[in-house]
Amino acid sequence: MAMHTVRLSPATQLHGGISSNLSPSNRKPNNSIVRYGCGSSKRFRIVTVLASLRENDANGRDNSVRAMEVKKIFEDSPLLPKPLSSNQLTESVSNGSRVRVAYQGVRGAYSESAAEKAYPNCEAVPCEEFDTAFEAVERWLVDRAVLPIENSLGGSIHRNYDLLLRHNLHIVGEVKLAVRHCLLANHGVNIEDLRRVLSHPQALAQCENTLTKLGLVREAVDDTAGAAKQIAFENLNDAAAVASEKAAKIYGLNIVAEDIQDDCDNVTRFLMLAREPIIPGTNRLFKTSIVFSLEEGPGVLFKALAVFALRQINLTKIESRPLRKHPLRASGGLKYFDYLFYVDFEASMADEVAQNALRHLEEFATFLRVLGSYPVDTTML
Repeated sequence: MAMHTVRLSPATQLHGGISSNLSPSNRKPNNSIVRYGCGSSKRFRIVTVLASLRENDANGRDNSVRAMEVKKIFEDSPLLPKPLSSNQLTESVSNGSRVRVAYQGVRGAYSESAAEKAYPNCEAVPCEEFDTAFEAVERWLVDRAVLPIENSLGGSIHRNYDLLLRHNLHIVGEVKLAVRHCLLANHGVNIEDLRRVLSHPQALAQCENTLTKLGLVREAVDDTAGAAKQIAFENLNDAAAVASEKAAKIYGLNIVAEDIQDDCDNVTRFLMLAREPIIPGTNRLFKTSIVFSLEEGPGVLFKALAVFALRQINLTKIESRPLRKHPLRASGGLKYFDYLFYVDFEASMADEVAQNALRHLEEFATFLRVLGSYPVDTTML
């Protein structure tokens, strides 16, 4: 959920993540474009912020010292990961070092916490967009990706459903993360000083009651952690960010309020993606994810789902998405919307009953693909 960015020249050296200059037609590692997740080039942002901070504030205080502190933090902080380069490509993945896991966002994002929960002691690599994370795995820039697929309050992340079909990665696991929102501001800023709040639209919606009571104007950005980064980088004294406790530590912000979400049961489910599938087992609870399409007709979807009910297989998720290449289908003089159906069911592909169910489904599905068969996350949140 990175914020809007600008394109930089190859000579500009930044701390950041992987850029989005990755396309299926260009599979060679390309280090010429790097983006700084907060919103524009580092050089431009520093010039803008320093110019603002060097001006005297309303109290006549010179902020030049603070400006130099901000510059040093964002140039030299070891907390901000450096971008991967083509020179690192071979050694970074094959030298036995920590597993590299791509996530979408900047440091302090909830996705980063999910990546670290899924792969403890991993090197979490920030990516500008969801597409970038998929491409990073395919191009061997990283070993894995951990990306959100659904939230208990906000529902499905449709973009990632579409990307699962577009790319040839495999789901090898899932991880669930309890989301606890905090209100973050610069040190010295009191809650009474706040006039506006920045965050991702879903985060703002999840804290609607608290923000309404505070009378804060909402400003939507693309990332919770990116909002925190902006608050710190621009030294804002009338704004706060809705983000994680981790983001507060990384960007040196003060937590003026914690657990501000309206519903305590706020959980996001993430998928763990890899280039190769895992070998499914039967020694623990497994889940299998598939995607299929059907011909138009009465009872066709019922028949498709019945192959699981007949075998006592529990479905945990059903999601429909438009079939982008053929969004409309003509039948009997009428046009129908054409859909793909994403289904999760509780069974391992190592189980004969699951194999038989998919063989049955193949009899009337026009398309069928297994996205992955993987262990269920049964950890307590």
